[in-house]
Amino acid sequence: MRYLRALLAAPLLCSLSLTLLAQEQTVEYRIGPKDLLEIHVFEVPDLNVERRVSDSGSIDLPLLGEIPVSGMTAADVKGKLESLLTAKYVNRASVSVVIKEFANSPVSILGAVQRPGPLNVSGNWYLLQAISAAGGLTQQAGRVIYVLRQSPNGLSDKLEIQVDDLFRGSSSAWNIPIYPSDVVNVPARSTVKVFCLGEVKSPGALEFDSDDRISLLSVIAKAGGLSDRASNSIRIKHRGSDGKDVERVVNFRRVVAGKDPDPILARDDVVIVKESFF
Repeated sequence: MRYLRALLAAPLLCSLSLTLLAQEQTVEYRIGPKDLLEIHVFEVPDLNVERRVSDSGSIDLPLLGEIPVSGMTAADVKGKLESLLTAKYVNRASVSVVIKEFANSPVSILGAVQRPGPLNVSGNWYLLQAISAAGGLTQQAGRVIYVLRQSPNGLSDKLEIQVDDLFRGSSSAWNIPIYPSDVVNVPARSTVKVFCLGEVKSPGALEFDSDDRISLLSVIAKAGGLSDRASNSIRIKHRGSDGKDVERVVNFRRVVAGKDPDPILARDDVVIVKESFF
C-alpha cells in the first residue's frame, strides 16, 4: 500500500495532487444500481429527467424505453443516448448526463463520529461535508483523520489529515474532495500505558493519550524525573510482534543534550532506570 500524507510542507502542491487524483477517479466512475442520473437533451425536452438506476442496471426513458447503463461511465451513457436519438428522432442531439448520487459506491465513514456508516454522495463533496453528514465528531475523536482511497490503477492511497488543520487551520487545502468508495476513518483516542521502574521519583504505570508522542524524555518527565541515585544508562524493553522482548540501552545524558535522538516508545514498553554505583 502506498501512503500519501496530506501533511506536506507545500500545501498547494498537496492540494493539486489530491485534486488531480479525485478528478481522475470521477472520470472513471462506473455507474451501478441505485445511482441517480440527471439527463438533459436540448432538442427533446421530454428527456430532461432524473432516473435512478434499477437493480437490473437500467433506466427507463421516454421515447427510448429501457436502456442498460450499469458498468458505463457518464460519458458512455451520453454517447449511447446521442446515437439512439440521432438514429430515430433528431438530426443532432445535445445530451448531458450527470451522476447526482453515487448510491452504488457510497462513502463510508467510520470511527468516532455520531452516525458512522455509509453516506450517499450527491454532487461535489468535501471532507467537512462528509463529517457533518455523519453528525460530526464525538468527544472521543483523535487528532488524525484518515481517508482511504482506491485509485484507478488498483493501488490504495492513505491520506492523513490533522483535525486541528481541518477545523481550526487558516488554509482550506485540508478540506479535501471526497469521492465514491472513499473510506473516512476517525480513530478514537485511547489510553496507552508505559511502565517506568527504578530510580525515578514516581515509578509505576504511566498513562498517555494514544495521540501523544510518547518518548523517553516525556516518560521520565511524567515519572517526576530521575532520582539522585539514577544511572545514566537506561534500559528500554519492548515486546515485538513475534512475542519476544527486545531490549536497548540508551545514554540519558546524550539524549538530554540532543546528541542522540529521543527514543519513541509504544504501548506497554518498560523503562528501567537502575541505581548508579558511582
